[in-house]
Amino acid sequence: MNRPLTLLVVALGCALGAAQAQSAATLRVGKAVPEAFSFTPLDIGMREGFFKQDGLGIQETSFAGDAKLQQGMASDSIDIGIGSGPALAFIVKGAPVKGVAEMAGPPLLLVIAVRPDGPKTAADLKGKKISVSTPGSLTYWLVGQTSRRQGWGANGIQIVPMGAMAGQVAALQRGEIDGIVMDISTALDLEKKGRARILVRFNYLNNFVTHVIFATNKLIATNPGSIRNFLKGWFETIAFMRANKAETVKIAAQVLQKDPDIISRTYDEVMPMFSDNGRFNRKALAVLASSFVELHTLPTQPDMSKLYTEAFLPK
Repeated sequence: MNRPLTLLVVALGCALGAAQAQSAATLRVGKAVPEAFSFTPLDIGMREGFFKQDGLGIQETSFAGDAKLQQGMASDSIDIGIGSGPALAFIVKGAPVKGVAEMAGPPLLLVIAVRPDGPKTAADLKGKKISVSTPGSLTYWLVGQTSRRQGWGANGIQIVPMGAMAGQVAALQRGEIDGIVMDISTALDLEKKGRARILVRFNYLNNFVTHVIFATNKLIATNPGSIRNFLKGWFETIAFMRANKAETVKIAAQVLQKDPDIISRTYDEVMPMFSDNGRFNRKALAVLASSFVELHTLPTQPDMSKLYTEAFLPK
């Protein structure tokens, strides 16, 4: 091979290597909480290689609630956030993010769990202390909805924000609170161990946006392709989970450190809530908008269309 041709081959090889390195972006992805089954698609997608085949590396971080997740995005320590629908209100307050996919609809993941000797029905919760992750969160709103459903108004149940789940469970065992809004797999696990009992499910909320995938405005401006690739990998993962229960349960049980039988029951309860395409449900967004006012998160209902975009969803 003559010298000019050799130099050309070397140059093309370097250019190809640089292009591949540039396309293999690393995204810093945060979960609002570490112990929810609904956030395990991130782990399953990583282990099954869906994000990698779409040119992404993932750096995962977990937080103690939506507020902490949004703080992480605002401080530029996170690029993509997997949080709750009510967290869209943070955008109205100036959070430098936008919703890029509706991740899940009805809140099938969550329940109110009480001690085995605690309240017997939802009607027994009047005046009781129920803990949640943070003020203004989905868990906070769900307790208010339970109170309204019983005819007590928004304040018939005492809501106690307590942060991380471990502290809430400890407080329940000590009798400092009467119940917890928690993910169903944790509740089933505690129920199996005789430490708690599921009292309330939220499967009556058909129109709701439980989870949203957020991207920072910085990422939207500088690397929109990585958002498209992330969402492509995400929905490929959801399709895999629907078709492969056994493998999904195996990985989720490892991630959540719970018995496979608990995760198998969780899978059956929770999988119907996942969106297959990320499109936002307009009726559900209207319910969400009203929840902002009910929570006193916002004084009036916002224009929800300004809080999200569907531009990055798979075609």
